[in-house]
Parts: sequence; structure tokens; C-alpha cells
Amino acid sequence: MSFFITNQALDRKEAVRRINLLAGKDMRLMADEYGISVWKNGHENKGWAGLVIERYLGLPQNSRQAPDFGTWELKVVPLRRDADGKLRVKESMAITMLEPTEVLASKFEDSHLYDKLRSMVVVSRVYESPQELHSMVHAAAEFDLDNPKIFQQVKNDYETIRTQIRTRSIDSVTGDLGELVQARTKGRGHGSKTRESKNLPASERRLRNHSHADSHARH
Repeated sequence: MSFFITNQALDRKEAVRRINLLAGKDMRLMADEYGISVWKNGHENKGWAGLVIERYLGLPQNSRQAPDFGTWELKVVPLRRDADGKLRVKESMAITMLEPTEVLASKFEDSHLYDKLRSMVVVSRVYESPQELHSMVHAAAEFDLDNPKIFQQVKNDYETIRTQIRTRSIDSVTGDLGELVQARTKGRGHGSKTRESKNLPASERRLRNHSHADSHARH
């Protein structure tokens, strides 16, 4: 399999084009080819699919809070088929860690959350089983905060979480705060001093619309 050598200045539209060339390819086999562990110590490596796409695009592994490619962020979301055979988003999408001190010090436009969401490439893969023996690339699409209503709702959600931390502490922040963005405990559970922001139902619509348009283009 060939892959592209690139850098962190890769154009977002070009990245989407390249990723969509993988549609129908098995990411599990790609992980093996790239030497990426899907399982570690008996547990699934949750970020393995994202690492596969990063390696395909030529980007070294990134755990920084800054966007993956300098100006845009890469996210991979699993899809699963419902009882009617339609693909649906399997779980909410993790965006970034919310550190209480950073959230309190930063308005939305200066936050890590905004940096992550303002320009994204969302890649969907088909989840088949807990064993992750196979997982096909479905589609890639651009996502950003260009829709004023989505921008305002995400900002409102962030400010709601921010106010909750300021007035009642991080321990009072629960997953039911916010409509598009929620803060969920990661790792240590109760008592954890960090939260992970998750969203967005809009990404499912973008990917489904992209897939629909692409299928018409091929016929």
C-alpha cells in the first residue's frame, strides 16, 4: 500500500480527498501494516484508528492539544448498523481534555476546545465487533463552526460548563450539561479533576450527506 509523505501544513480539502481514496479499505489490515497496536495489555487502544489515518497522511503520532495538522484537527468516529441496517454513530466523539484552570482562564474563542472544533476532518469507520477484526473506512468530510447557530450553541455549552466550574467546582460538572458539547469524566471516574469534552451529532449528518452525494457521483 502506498502512502503520502507530507507535513503539518497539509491542506484540509486535499486530506479529505486522499482519505476518501481509502473508502472500503480495511483499517485493521492497515494497522498491522503500519505496526500500530490495536490491543494493549488486553485492552483496546482507543486511538488506533486515528493513528492509522495519521500514518497514511504522513503525520507522526500527536498527543498535543493543538490541532493535528497545524490549522485543522483529525477525528475518527465509529459507525454501527442499526436494526434496519442503517449506519449510525456508535458513540459520542471525544474532542479534547478540559483542564479546569485553562477553562476558567480562557473564553471560548481562546480555548483548546475552539482550536479543535473550528476546523476539522471527521473520518467515519464501520465498527463490526468488539474484537475489531475488521473495520472499513466509510468516508471523510470537513466539519467546522461556520454555521452561526452551531457556533453559538457550542459557545453556550462551553460557557455553561465554565460557569459551573467557577461557581460549584469541577466535581459538580456532569455529562448532562450542554446540548452539543458535554464534559465526561475520563479515566479515574469520580474525583477526577479533568473532564473530556465530547460531541457532535452534526458530524453524523455531515458524513451521511457526504456519503449520499458520493454515491450519486459514482453512478
